[in-house]
Amino acid sequence: MILARFLFVFIILALFSFAGKEPNVRAYRISGFAQGTGYHILYYASDSLVTREQTDSIFSKIDSSLSIYKPYSLISQFNRSQTGVEADWMLCEVVRRSMAVNKKSNGAFDITIQPLVQAWGFGAKRVTTLPDSVEIRSLLNCVGPDHIRLNGKRLIKDKPCVAIDVNGIAQGYSVDLVAAHLEKKGIADYLVELGGEIRVKGRKQPSGEKMSVGIESPGDDSDNPLPVLRTIRMDHGAVTTSGNYRKFYQNGSKKITHLIDPKTGYPVDNEMISVTVVAEDAITADAYDNVLMNMGLRKAMKFVSSQKYMHAYFIYSKPDGSVADTASAGFYKMMR
Repeated sequence: MILARFLFVFIILALFSFAGKEPNVRAYRISGFAQGTGYHILYYASDSLVTREQTDSIFSKIDSSLSIYKPYSLISQFNRSQTGVEADWMLCEVVRRSMAVNKKSNGAFDITIQPLVQAWGFGAKRVTTLPDSVEIRSLLNCVGPDHIRLNGKRLIKDKPCVAIDVNGIAQGYSVDLVAAHLEKKGIADYLVELGGEIRVKGRKQPSGEKMSVGIESPGDDSDNPLPVLRTIRMDHGAVTTSGNYRKFYQNGSKKITHLIDPKTGYPVDNEMISVTVVAEDAITADAYDNVLMNMGLRKAMKFVSSQKYMHAYFIYSKPDGSVADTASAGFYKMMR
């Protein structure tokens, strides 16, 4: 495979050029900007059933609930509070799903990690110095799923220092909400993409072929297209990627990534470069791509093999410094 530093999921936008499967059905495309990144939607219908204005409204409502970068959001209010807040249905759902992933992953995914994320310089506020071991131990007292609970619609915390960050799951959830809106409008064939997080249902028209999703070979963030390393074909489900190749900085010779281990309080440091996960919905794929990055290759492969509706593709560093890739059996089947 091509050796390089970067990888990102890239939707093969050529599929956007297909016409409708019937004379009165055509392809509709929506593009915009949300959550600090771009989004693209393709759907097939006989009329313009979904608009950019509707889509932007959905993202605005999500931000009002889940964005740590919006001071007025419910999650920001919770983080500033002493004991908790009244949560809306979006925050409740994301917390419930996050707690379920935490339990299933044996603590590898934890939304109460926000104080550590902030301390390492990946939160909403800038930091000028890195945390030392004393500060890490102190912050770990504020981290853990036992510190939060839902009582009806009230999200409660047991310490003022407890704060949550749902960035590892919220973007996938956002994709699912947009997909749900399309389906509510009666749209059966679509692709939704937000910052590389993808949800697919149905097929290309008029060919009836499955949708194609490509994973580009490692490279830099230039505007020039990079060769597609792997291509999978699907007619339902979601694809997301997590990696240590974008959100990081150098501290001397050490690479500090945005992926923080909630058990140790330190950035994840293993052989993983990136993980691409295929699951039934984007919220699941988005959460577990972080989990698998945290686990390391051996444990991640074992975990995925035990899941019925999950497949994964891994890029990792070998002991000699070279880069290699591998995948679960289910992922290889999708490449055929």
